[in-house]
Amino acid sequence: MKKIAVIGGGIIGAVTAYYLAKEHYDVTVYDDGIGQATKASAGIISPWLSKRRNKQWYALAKDGAAFYTKLVRDLELDDSIYHKTGALLIRPNAQLEELADLATERKKDAPEIGTIDLLTAKETAARFSLLQPQASLMISGGAKLNGQALLTTLYQRILKEGGVIHTKKALLKKGPQGFIVEFDLGEHAVDQVVLTSGPHVKTLLAPLGYQVDIRPQKGQLIAFDTTVDTHDLPVAMLDGEADLIPLANGKILIGATHENDAGFDLTPTKDAFDRLTQSIARFLNTPTHLFSSPYHYQIGTRAYTSDFAPFFDQIPNEALFVASGLGSSGLTTGPLIGYLLAQKIQGNQPDLTGYQKPLHTYLKKS
Repeated sequence: MKKIAVIGGGIIGAVTAYYLAKEHYDVTVYDDGIGQATKASAGIISPWLSKRRNKQWYALAKDGAAFYTKLVRDLELDDSIYHKTGALLIRPNAQLEELADLATERKKDAPEIGTIDLLTAKETAARFSLLQPQASLMISGGAKLNGQALLTTLYQRILKEGGVIHTKKALLKKGPQGFIVEFDLGEHAVDQVVLTSGPHVKTLLAPLGYQVDIRPQKGQLIAFDTTVDTHDLPVAMLDGEADLIPLANGKILIGATHENDAGFDLTPTKDAFDRLTQSIARFLNTPTHLFSSPYHYQIGTRAYTSDFAPFFDQIPNEALFVASGLGSSGLTTGPLIGYLLAQKIQGNQPDLTGYQKPLHTYLKKS
């Protein structure tokens, strides 16, 4: 069996490795976890009302949301990790009616949307007691996801299926018959490599003569530990920078920032706290109750491209697969991308053209 190295153990790499290990491939994951976006993330799986003009991105996000049915079943995820509690959208009234029409239209190709309900101010407050009474749109198919908990489960399943995980930084170089992965415990010769290390893909591919259109984006979330019963609360997609994500056991997250000029800095900032709390304060009935709760930062580094679209495929004429550029939608699109890469490595030929531009748009030989 071919030896496969997955460099980058975030959402894409972990899903790829899991589905390969499940089919008894000799797979090893390398990731030191520093700045990893998935580990720091919490997600809203509800892409259907996005107004992004990129139709390929929407197709990927729509199918990515639908893929969670399989992922939940395969990993036996409980509702502390993935919970379909619905998504509340808070917008001015005129926009809500427009979004309801869009949801009705898109439901024809995405039944996962579920029911679509315009709620009165009183009904909104009844669904989410922290919110001020205000009109909203409720999409029952929306879900909340604990990124770190999902990653922990994926790692457990990879190990159970016979895979190996090294929590070490890795480098890549050409070998006499394939590639060699270098890390502080030595070197491993491998037959195929999957690069899913976010913005670090650029650094890893540079010695092999590739230029990659990718850059880091800092994302900060604020996680409050409250006494609120959050189990069945929906996520709230607010009109502004921050969203409200109630996870299990009273944890409520707000975020996230999109900082394009911070590089790989992981320092928590008061500016991020102020921006995020000010963004949502006007939507809350008692903001001081939430903001006075104990809190901590969750900070990661996303990867994004010039057109904010992801890329993933095999590099032509190389035993090398690459995926990056997910931006802030990684928890929605990442699992499907990982599954498709695993399918391709197994010799299947999933059609990737409907999801992205050609790979050479983002990756070129120097």
